[in-house]
Amino acid sequence: MLFTEFRFLVLFAVCFGVYWSIRSHQGRKYWLLLCSCVFYGAWSVEFLALMFGSVTFDYVMGRLLEHEQDPRRRKLWLVFSIIVNLGLLGYFKYANWFIDSAVEFTKWLGMPVSIKTLAIVLPPGISFYPFQSMSYTIDVYRRQLKAEH
Repeated sequence: MLFTEFRFLVLFAVCFGVYWSIRSHQGRKYWLLLCSCVFYGAWSVEFLALMFGSVTFDYVMGRLLEHEQDPRRRKLWLVFSIIVNLGLLGYFKYANWFIDSAVEFTKWLGMPVSIKTLAIVLPPGISFYPFQSMSYTIDVYRRQLKAEH
């Protein structure tokens, strides 16, 4: 869904109207979360599942970091979280480039191969939410932030 589409205008009007009719602050937060999920999921439900998976993973990492007392194990959990988040970002941003480069390299060596590039589409915000999630786990690791419950 694009900001210039009519259905975005309808979603925004409904979201805005219901938001101001809800009296509780907690209810408003849940409503905005639901509207955000509808907006993001309108582009691709699979990417919404990917974002929920990423958020759930870092939620669990935050809880593990908060309860772990051994400094080495805490660092291990942090490194694992960073690797997963950067791996997710790297896969979506660079997998096609690596495949294309490998094909060109084999052609240069005189061994042409026929590997089709994967049809990887970049999820909206793929450069944003992994870094936001990493900043959360890093802050919990540094004990600057308590893990969400």
